This record gives sequence, structure tokens and C-alpha cells, in this order.
Amino acid sequence: MDLFSRSWTALRTAVAELPDEAFAQPSGCTGWLVRDLVCHLIVDSQDVLITLATPSDAEPTRDELTYWDVSATPPTGEDPLDALTVRLAAAYEEPWLLKFHLDDVGAAAGRAAALADPAARVSTRDEVLATGDFLSTYVMEWTLHHLDLIAHLPDVPGPPAEGLARSREMLERLAGTAFPASLSDTDALLIGTGRRDPSDAERAELGVLAGKLPLVLG
Repeated sequence: MDLFSRSWTALRTAVAELPDEAFAQPSGCTGWLVRDLVCHLIVDSQDVLITLATPSDAEPTRDELTYWDVSATPPTGEDPLDALTVRLAAAYEEPWLLKFHLDDVGAAAGRAAALADPAARVSTRDEVLATGDFLSTYVMEWTLHHLDLIAHLPDVPGPPAEGLARSREMLERLAGTAFPASLSDTDALLIGTGRRDPSDAERAELGVLAGKLPLVLG
């Protein structure tokens, strides 16, 4: 629960401190500018709020790992929901409106998460998870999207080290094996999720694992 808060606070702070011109820069998400990514974070905030307000008495059907639908196909930016995000982001017109909405809804999502019982069960996407597991999935979500945010903004602070380490550990469990120790947590996440291609040297170090990548999380 604490790691969710730290990861989310760091990401929201990074967005809040962006200069206006940064919103027109490309992000690490294919087909999305930074403004589109921030709009997606608003939708993510709403998802957290909706899910935490949707309790369930049923047995869990997923956990923090099986929550993810893993594929080997990176997004192209042409998915209808991705395209909708671009149109929604454009409708804000001014960066300060995106900042305001993310601060408003994002802070509410953070408060709701802090008040939640990690052992309680919630429902989302027609699945049931323990609240703690649901919030753990968002540590991965916040961390990866923080990396997306700074992909072309090298002066913007990155995600917390503990969020990177936790996300790497979850990705390694999804892969069924550890990434080479020579790869930083950031590089392991970027390469592992298909956000960048490995160099020849990195591919050699990855060995058989290279053939299992990328792990595209949906």
C-alpha cells in the first residue's frame, strides 16, 4: 500500500512540474504524446476509484500477476481505446487543464487507496482480486508509465527506486526467470516490456530469455 502511494505521488508530482511545452513531446507509448499519456493517467485514476468502490464477497479469480493479460505484440497506437485517449487529450486544449484534472482525481485515488483494507476483495474487468493485489498491479502501471513520461524528457525525475525494483521483480515472475544482473531495473523493464530493443550485447546476456520477450502487459 505504501509503495502504491510513493509510486503514484512521484508520477503525479512529475506531471505537475512539467512545463507546457513538454505536453507536445512524444511519450514512451507508441502513438501517444505526453498529453495523451497524462489523459490516460486520469482514466487510470478513475479505474482505481471505481474498483475500490466495487467490493466483492466472491473468491479471488486473479492476483497481482495473473491480473495481467500478457501478449508478445506491442501496441501500435491504432486500438480504438488508444485513439479515443488521443481525442480526449486534445479536447483539454490547455496543459493546465490536464494537470488540474489529474491532481483532482489522482489525489482522490491516492486517498482511497490509503484508506482501503488490503485484505478486502474488489471486482474489476469481471474479475475479483484482493485489494492489496489490485494496488500492487498499479505499482507496475505507475512505474512503467513514469518511464513512458520521461522517455524523451531526460531532465524530469524518474520513478522511485523501490518501485522500479518491485516492478522488475513482478516482471521476472511473469517471465519465469530473472533478468541478467548487469541490466539496471530501468533497462530490464524497458526491454522486458518491449519499450526498447536490446542491444546485441544485451541480447547475448539475455540468452534464451530474449526469445520470450517482449512481455506486453494488458
